[in-house]
Amino acid sequence: MEILAAAELLAALGHESRLSIFRLLVEAGENGLFASAIGEQLGMAPATLSFHLAHLSRVGLIHGQKEGRFIRYSTEYGTMDDLLSFLTQNCCEGRGGCLPRTEAPTTPAKRCASVRKTSSTPESTP
Repeated sequence: MEILAAAELLAALGHESRLSIFRLLVEAGENGLFASAIGEQLGMAPATLSFHLAHLSRVGLIHGQKEGRFIRYSTEYGTMDDLLSFLTQNCCEGRGGCLPRTEAPTTPAKRCASVRKTSSTPESTP
């Protein structure tokens, strides 16, 4: 990833509303959410939401899929991973020894599998 591309992605996420939308879509997983559900959950007016969704789509952080009269938005996990890799690729002179120690899964597939596994445990089943 080039530095200008990374700067554009970070600028898009630098707005509170867009960051909230992006985090909500990451949390929603591969299925994403309809625009109306995003607006309801974040308490955002349709015109404002549309503006921010268009911006996030334009830079490649999310994509929309038309389903009838509605649009379902989901995260572009490849773009997210590329940005994270760009930000950490030279950490500790390329050794990676100083990277944060987290229990978070390291790839979108692992993250989504972890969410599905957690949400299907007997404790969370009604």
